[in-house]
Amino acid sequence: MIILLTIIHVLVCLFLIIVVLLQSGKAADLAGAFGGMGSQTAFGPRGAATILSKATTISAALFMVTSLSLAILYTREGHVTGSVLDKAPASQSAPAKPSTSTPAIPGQQPAPAPARK
Repeated sequence: MIILLTIIHVLVCLFLIIVVLLQSGKAADLAGAFGGMGSQTAFGPRGAATILSKATTISAALFMVTSLSLAILYTREGHVTGSVLDKAPASQSAPAKPSTSTPAIPGQQPAPAPARK
């Protein structure tokens, strides 16, 4: 079931991308930048709904439904893996070693720190 829904989800996603890219911009001319009525609109600023806008709405709704369905199915079937931090190995750090260098004399370079192994 999850495989079938994933295939449908990918197809809807690709269709949504194509439909959105095929649409022409609304009020993309200079008058649209300042809030004026666009030259491409027929019924005011909104315009009539074309077949592309209806296809966009339907495919967006299908995309949301398949996304929610996949999320619900994955959590119900136990595919939840937890957090990335839960998988990380516990690091054990050694306590800081006291410094063995002598106190610095004004005008003298401090001794280099010993190399850690």
